[in-house]
Amino acid sequence: MKHYIVNIWSLLDPFYFRMARLSYIHKNKNDYKNIFRVKMISYKGKPFICRDGTKVEENDKVLKIHLHNIRLIREMKDIKNDINQARYIFKVVHESLPELANYVHNHYDAAHIKGIIGVTAISKGSFRLGFETVPISNLFYKGLKYTSFIMIRSMYRKPPTLADLRTHQPSYIYMSKEQLMDKYH
Repeated sequence: MKHYIVNIWSLLDPFYFRMARLSYIHKNKNDYKNIFRVKMISYKGKPFICRDGTKVEENDKVLKIHLHNIRLIREMKDIKNDINQARYIFKVVHESLPELANYVHNHYDAAHIKGIIGVTAISKGSFRLGFETVPISNLFYKGLKYTSFIMIRSMYRKPPTLADLRTHQPSYIYMSKEQLMDKYH
């Protein structure tokens, strides 16, 4: 059954990509090594200050990062161990960050980009990559992210338990542009 759902999701993903107005950051259209898909947005959350002192406020430009989840699911189908799956995700994200830094550096609006932001329920280890985390305060949005976490997790493992849901709280992850450049460019 999971196999059919993954196949259907694979077919629908290009439509989601277009509807969400995402962009690939690949240098070459046939190069799919990078796990990120991105979208420039005006930040609409509570103001926050990054470790380096960069203040991100409402309407500041940030690059929203999205993991290419269906690709990850397909690549991890044979990895059964949770720890090895986490290591794989960490490795793929770590390998993708230098190209993301290059993308931001060369972006036509680079001078106005304050940083990068994403949403994840798997934030453990993100600090080692340079990200900071903050919990999602909007309960409706948090519920949506829990739902997507349950669906995605169910595609490559068994559905999450209540303990998993307590451990994997949906959070914003963010990094200032300067932190990204210093660490990965």
